[in-house]
Amino acid sequence: MYKRFFKRPADIVISVTGLLITLPFLVPLLLLIYWETKENPFFIQKRTGLNGQIFTLFKMRTMTNTRDSEGNLLPDKDRITRWGKFLRETSIDEIPQLINVLKGDMSLIGPRPLLPEYLPLYSDFHRRRHLVRPGITGWAQINGRNSITWQQKFDLDVWYVEHISLKTDVRIFLQTLEKIFEKADINRSEGVTMPFFDGTN
Repeated sequence: MYKRFFKRPADIVISVTGLLITLPFLVPLLLLIYWETKENPFFIQKRTGLNGQIFTLFKMRTMTNTRDSEGNLLPDKDRITRWGKFLRETSIDEIPQLINVLKGDMSLIGPRPLLPEYLPLYSDFHRRRHLVRPGITGWAQINGRNSITWQQKFDLDVWYVEHISLKTDVRIFLQTLEKIFEKADINRSEGVTMPFFDGTN
């Protein structure tokens, strides 16, 4: 009943409240990001959502698009900005995704939305992660985040799909806040982001 009748209304109410509360801080932050990077302060990327549908995800920019002499992007650790590191450690860069929640692309809680390139690489079992809206945070995020393998993440995502409840969502929300304050499980290694999923790792 919660999944069918209450989860979506709760997403809307909390997202509107969150945007209203954070708006006075978002504008100065976006200006600082632009000043530091001289680029669009929003990071915009295509991701996979409910039932494998593609949508446009919004985040705050945390890295530059600096390239080497051959035109290749530098490693993440060389492109992340001073403000970007802070935004990632505090998860403030995720706040614009509240817009995605309001649009219906995402939920507050659910499997993280990943790149469309991964779609043909999932096993039939792991493809079940797309039976619900992706989330800003989720079961995998409070159980390892970037410190676990892709396969472990996907197993946790499917577990969430099969066990959605108000109790589970409240637990994920509270533990997410705890991990943000502790800055826990931010990075898998010295890199900034998880390695590209190739269907095996």
